[in-house]
Amino acid sequence: EVQLVESGGGLVQPGGSLRLSCAASGFTFSRETMTWVRQRPGKGLEWLSNISPTGTSTLLADSVKGRFTSSRDNAKNTVYLQLNSLRTEDTAMYYCARLWGSPNSLRGQGTQVTVSS
Repeated sequence: EVQLVESGGGLVQPGGSLRLSCAASGFTFSRETMTWVRQRPGKGLEWLSNISPTGTSTLLADSVKGRFTSSRDNAKNTVYLQLNSLRTEDTAMYYCARLWGSPNSLRGQGTQVTVSS
């Protein structure tokens, strides 16, 4: 069974940082591009980043470029999203996903990030 389990969210003050993790199982993690997306309150899903199977190439949305970074540890079947310089508008549910954009795409249950003073 394919599973994606996000963790690491929480309440943080503006300007703060969080590190999100996504533990994957049930597929050959090291062969797949992984994606992070988020959903702000009342909004649709927003693509944030892709990271290549080896982790050597990443793409980031302009809205988070320079503040967020993605990395992965294929030995641990885990992908990470480092969130720095957080803003109130980053408040959202954050998801990792595989096969994003394909009919077989799958997301985890998400982890909530709330940025508030």
